[in-house]
Amino acid sequence: MDVKVDVGIRSMEEFDYKDKRVLLRLDINSPIDIETKKIVSENRINKSIPTIKYLIDRGAKVATIAHQGDTLDYHNLIPMREHAEKLSQKLGREVKYIDDVCGPAAQDAVKNLKSGEVVLLGNLRYLTEEISTFEDAVKLEAKDMLNTYLVRSLAPIVDFYVNDAFAAAHRNAPSMVAFQELLPTATGLLMFQELSALTKVMECPIKPSVFVLGGLKISDAFGMMKQVLENGTADKILCCGVTGNIMLMAKGYNIGEVNEKFIKDRKLDVFIGSAKEYLEKYSEKIVYPLDLAYEEGGMRKETSIDKLPLNHMFMDIGCETIELFKKELSKAGTIFVNGPAGVYENKIFENGTKGIWTAIAEAKGYSVIGGGDTVSAAQRFIDTSRINYVCTAGGAMVRFLSGVKLPLIEAMKKAYTREVEV
Repeated sequence: MDVKVDVGIRSMEEFDYKDKRVLLRLDINSPIDIETKKIVSENRINKSIPTIKYLIDRGAKVATIAHQGDTLDYHNLIPMREHAEKLSQKLGREVKYIDDVCGPAAQDAVKNLKSGEVVLLGNLRYLTEEISTFEDAVKLEAKDMLNTYLVRSLAPIVDFYVNDAFAAAHRNAPSMVAFQELLPTATGLLMFQELSALTKVMECPIKPSVFVLGGLKISDAFGMMKQVLENGTADKILCCGVTGNIMLMAKGYNIGEVNEKFIKDRKLDVFIGSAKEYLEKYSEKIVYPLDLAYEEGGMRKETSIDKLPLNHMFMDIGCETIELFKKELSKAGTIFVNGPAGVYENKIFENGTKGIWTAIAEAKGYSVIGGGDTVSAAQRFIDTSRINYVCTAGGAMVRFLSGVKLPLIEAMKKAYTREVEV
């Protein structure tokens, strides 16, 4: 199904790149094995290939910038030589690597590129101005970033800026929002696909539209829930994981001391008030669990919510809930999923997540999924080619669907408006 819709920004197909230097911002930030420091998932690298190939096939000189890790996940903050090796293997041609972000060695490498060549520069997170703690503390606007080391070093030696890093669209960093102030700017193939798919879910979903919200990061779920309920995007929200337990508490069920402690210790009980509000306003749209699963004596056991409280940790939805969710998914015209139904890594508690993914794979509706845990769960239980669109983003995707303006998207729209007016 074609999901390309108008997203109000310039596509990279609108420029002629022959013999031009292109600064390409990717998001190939990948999970890293904590012991070996090797890449353990190549999903984002794989997704970046079409954009790079498009550019080199048209004679561009491609200087690629990207990040790996951050202050908040320091164990992933490593050089990007392996990323360049992976890209080389997948493209069938050498992607040179310079372990310098934008200094003299990096600048020379960019200046010396020949048509059809690619270089990956050093990890952007080596620069103070590119780390999340700098962004949070200094809070620069794009126009204030033009004198940062990265921009003043690279902008004068390239002809175009292409951004294909939707997964980092929520970041207000120079590599994401500043080059648009100076250079002809376009959106990479991947980002255009991501935006088109998510815009379709938000603005023109085939009805009924069913959202499945689970997992542990319920701040994401509740931010999105408010938006899609208020604007009528969602016809049904299937709540599972911790989101499902919060809904039960809001409904007045005593889910047991051990589960309530888990929620309160993580300060997730702050969402109970919002849950009560949504249940009152949109009771016909919110579907919460009818039964829950727990472990006893090494065996999976299930209990109806009518038999609560029970002082066991609930790690999955039960069979009755699984069947209810399957029924809703089979009728859906559009399906969006963020978060697994339970602790699927434990075989005892995989039933809910496995059942939901099987139902989605078999459903006729247009399906979109995203978020690291969500994609990992899908890959475990189904062939993800049966999903219409698998988004590389997590936080950026959730914020986009929550109606939050993303720094990257605003910068791309501003550049497009400026260039059209000229």
